[in-house]
Amino acid sequence: MSEKPQGALTRDDERRVEAFASTLEAVRAELHRRIVGQDEVITEILAVILAEGHSLIVGLPGLAKTLLVSSLAELLSLEFKRIQFTPDLMPSDITGANIISEDGFGHRDYRFLRGPIFANIILADEINRTPPKTQSALMEAMEERQVSAVGKRLPLERPFFVLATQNPLELEGTYPLPVSQLDRFLFNITIDYPTAEEEFRMLVLTTSTYNCTLTRALEREELLKILNLVQRIAVPAGLLDYANRLVRATRPTSKDCPRVTRELVAWGGGPRATRAILAAARAMAFMDGRAEVTARDIHTVAFPALRHRILLRYHAEGEGIRTEDVITQTLEAMPDGLYQRPTLTVPRAPKGRGGLLQRIFSRKS
Repeated sequence: MSEKPQGALTRDDERRVEAFASTLEAVRAELHRRIVGQDEVITEILAVILAEGHSLIVGLPGLAKTLLVSSLAELLSLEFKRIQFTPDLMPSDITGANIISEDGFGHRDYRFLRGPIFANIILADEINRTPPKTQSALMEAMEERQVSAVGKRLPLERPFFVLATQNPLELEGTYPLPVSQLDRFLFNITIDYPTAEEEFRMLVLTTSTYNCTLTRALEREELLKILNLVQRIAVPAGLLDYANRLVRATRPTSKDCPRVTRELVAWGGGPRATRAILAAARAMAFMDGRAEVTARDIHTVAFPALRHRILLRYHAEGEGIRTEDVITQTLEAMPDGLYQRPTLTVPRAPKGRGGLLQRIFSRKS
């Protein structure tokens, strides 16, 4: 009998995975007491949390982005801070600043006043409303889990997540996020309008005197155990290779890229995209109570993991072709034939005839 690889899950660990998966279902059920619908969005945000990543949440105002993030922090017993990004926000408003303090004996000295970045869950509200100088204050925190200040490196307490929101329509007075910063987000999650039934339920809840108090489902120490366990979910060697080839197929410079990539894509995903897909796939398997990743997990997370990492050519954008269309075409062009429609449905653009290229590449291969 072959030995298990180092770090592989034991039988006891697999039972713990199943137990924790039930706990996460309780978290989801508790969230739905306050959040109407948005099942796909909740699943994707939970995957980001379990993968210890960060996420960009794109949606119109009034779709409960802020409420969802704050409710999740409440359920997970984590410290939550909200930063409202505005044009006059400074980097020190996020990381903190040196101030002069005086003790009871009249002695003055410098003291570092920690900013809101020193929390577990950071809601960066309307992140594109502040200049790149301030946006860059998050870069080190997101990648290194630390802040450099007063000549020291100040570590951020684990777990640490940045969940940033962005309005996809309003462009006046906004600053597009640099590609390097976008790449540090594990997922780009899109929130669409609720259905008619969901919107009616929202109206019933918000126009009544009902006050929903959430019950904590997880303590911080228990969450840390879950995060350590998620990292040990097995990924078969074949799927490691598959994820790597999938990301490479999104690069127009790759010799094995499909026709859709060669003609429509300017830049594809980098190595961080592959790591994001694998980390999120582990989270999806964990939520399903499984100790091993499947191809379906990879296909499910491919859209939110690649959506912000693929830059289309100008003519493709002009024709109204979406990044999701390119991802779908790339998955279907993979020679393995593993692709199945993901559990999480991709938001569809309004129906219409579209341009010539859009009509050509929207056809199934």
